[in-house]
Amino acid sequence: MSQGEAWADAFLEMMAVERAAARNTLTAYGKDLEDARGFLSRSGHDLHDADAETIEAYFQDLGARGLSPATAARRRSAVRQFYRFVLGEGWRTDDPSRRVAAPKAGRPLPKVLERDEIERLLAAASAKDSAQGLRLACMIELIYASGLRISELLALPLLALARDPAYLIVKGKGGKERLAPLNDAARAAVKAYLVERPAFLPKGQKDSPWLFPSRGATGRLTPRRVGQLLEDAAIAAGIDRQKVSPHVLRHAFATHLLEGGADLRVIQTLLGHADIATTQIYTHVAGEHLAHIVQTKHPLGRKKG
Repeated sequence: MSQGEAWADAFLEMMAVERAAARNTLTAYGKDLEDARGFLSRSGHDLHDADAETIEAYFQDLGARGLSPATAARRRSAVRQFYRFVLGEGWRTDDPSRRVAAPKAGRPLPKVLERDEIERLLAAASAKDSAQGLRLACMIELIYASGLRISELLALPLLALARDPAYLIVKGKGGKERLAPLNDAARAAVKAYLVERPAFLPKGQKDSPWLFPSRGATGRLTPRRVGQLLEDAAIAAGIDRQKVSPHVLRHAFATHLLEGGADLRVIQTLLGHADIATTQIYTHVAGEHLAHIVQTKHPLGRKKG
């Protein structure tokens, strides 16, 4: 194992232990650092001995490859965090990524479903055969009612909803817990689904700890499978399938709350965002609606006559 590779492994271990990074995050950062090492190797360098000029060349190469802004930004962030870690450990006395300015790129606005599209999606889900339809409708209601991430939804244990709670305790990114409310529609959907849940248990098993068990290798539904089920429901509902995903339902939850007058700080808490700046993107999505409120409710915004 090379020194650069050993340092990368130590960095990922720190992210897992000290920052409780999710498995997907660790996998992504591992691939990002491996990508950087591949580029550096062409000039005879590795992460442990790269200079500022080489790191700058790597960052420029990310933009030249035609990668999505999000992917390129994540790879730059992985390299920067890696070198901050290395500097803190005293393995290097300099940070070769520090002098390289990251390009400013506009953040894409999230896709959002309208309220009537949510209703059509639920109707299409419920139109499926009994067990399949009730399960999909339950998942849609839970995400839309509580703003859950798909990873949070699929990690829900059966015990969390067995007694018809009004709130869920959700473990989000970094192992941080938060309360997620459940409305009447979501609670009713859960009750209906639980009756049919045994149909999804793995063969030979009498029960499963997961709310959404599966006969697949993991024993529970996967994000990919949920995405496929939502795409099928979108097509049946006459909605562009590219517009529908578990994360879009989470965006709809936040946007519709903001349009209804919810405080941005409350939405930040409900979504589990560490930084209010992440939540503020919804002010752009709901901008037209908010502008209408200002024009019609503010004393100086009202039209005379």
